[in-house]
Amino acid sequence: MPSPVTLPRLSWGDPHAERHALLVHGLGSNAALMWRYAVALADAGWRVDAVDLRGHGTAPRALDYTIDAYAEDLRHTGPAGDGPWDLVLGHSLGGAAATAASATTPAWTRHLVLIDPAIHLADADREIVRASQQQAFADTSAAAVRAAHPDWHDLDVELKAVAAAQASRYAVEQTSEQNAAWDVRDAASRLTVPTHVIGGDPAVYSIFTGALAAEVLQNPVVTMSIVPGTGHSPHRDAPDAAAHALLDAVDAWGRRP
Repeated sequence: MPSPVTLPRLSWGDPHAERHALLVHGLGSNAALMWRYAVALADAGWRVDAVDLRGHGTAPRALDYTIDAYAEDLRHTGPAGDGPWDLVLGHSLGGAAATAASATTPAWTRHLVLIDPAIHLADADREIVRASQQQAFADTSAAAVRAAHPDWHDLDVELKAVAAAQASRYAVEQTSEQNAAWDVRDAASRLTVPTHVIGGDPAVYSIFTGALAAEVLQNPVVTMSIVPGTGHSPHRDAPDAAAHALLDAVDAWGRRP
């Protein structure tokens, strides 16, 4: 098993809140870019921590960028005090790593929310990811981010530029290279905690759709909703709708007997 690194955190909400959530970003991003979900949960009374994954943000650099390595770091990341997370939310790569961590250690979190998770990448998706990361590293300025995403909030533009400048290009490239078989479908089938997937709109772009979504949803603990009109990052394309989808899932779990 890969040796873990300690992941730096940003925090929102009351440190003494009863419910604790962990937010995990996607490839080439950082903890700060999860702010929309963090604010929504903190305003609902949660304590929220978001981490920089290895090789991203200010996290330690390493040589191992397999999904197993990312998952091992997360499994060694816990809330203040004893006990599991009440909720772990992961986007894209973060969703894949959180899935692997929860499948291996079910007691790590009570609930999972996966944002357009990269459970399995087909060749076409790999090419889209490669092109996107290449574009991000070619020009890390806010102006370049704004040109690519004219409808994003100013904070997301600013933070995406910072994330691209902070991320290790080696780490991002090796994440693709070292996961030649990018596939955590088996881990998804072994999830035992209530899990909700928030997908992008397939009419725009989504990694988690079609036969892949149908296969994962065969696990009875997994449910799904879609944020209309959004792509791979619903929280940046339609932040209010994405936050509502998250809170709806949390509320639904709270209403279960």
